[in-house]
Amino acid sequence: MTTPIPSAAPSGLAHYDRATIAFHWLTAVLVVGLFALAEIWGFLPRGTPTRRLLQHLHISFGLLFAAVFVLRVIWRLGAGRRLPAAATGWLRAASTGVHGLLYLLMAAQIVLGFLFRWAQGEPFAFFGLFDVPTLIAIDHEQRRFIGGLHNTVAWCIIVLALLHALAALVHHYFLRDGVLRRMLSSR
Repeated sequence: MTTPIPSAAPSGLAHYDRATIAFHWLTAVLVVGLFALAEIWGFLPRGTPTRRLLQHLHISFGLLFAAVFVLRVIWRLGAGRRLPAAATGWLRAASTGVHGLLYLLMAAQIVLGFLFRWAQGEPFAFFGLFDVPTLIAIDHEQRRFIGGLHNTVAWCIIVLALLHALAALVHHYFLRDGVLRRMLSSR
């Protein structure tokens, strides 16, 4: 038997620490931005300067996303603040499952991004500051498969992130349990 979810926010609402909140929102912005860049350049003719600029930005922000993701995981496993579960029963299981799947998909997306670029056989740079070396030789013929998988995982991340955001809004407006406010600044 599960315990009911409170209908009002607790008076002493706990918040995540600032670093956890910053990692969460920076991840959200990067995921949406990377997705938007890829979708926008899909409407542009191949070889145009604007399309290439969007692709270079996507690569650079993808590298930034990889760094943020690694730091976020390290922070979460180490010093990040742990809060009690906001729900019980199937809601807790769904929340835990979606979070785990999002982390898994984001990690897979980073790996696929590197593999795809290496399969293309072109160098890639971080905002023109330095080139990322090719660490693994990938057969050029694999680029379509890896690229397709990269695209599919991107859509899965966006759909799950949308469900995650909708769940936060349900918690905030219908359940009124303070879950959304835990991920906002404690000020």
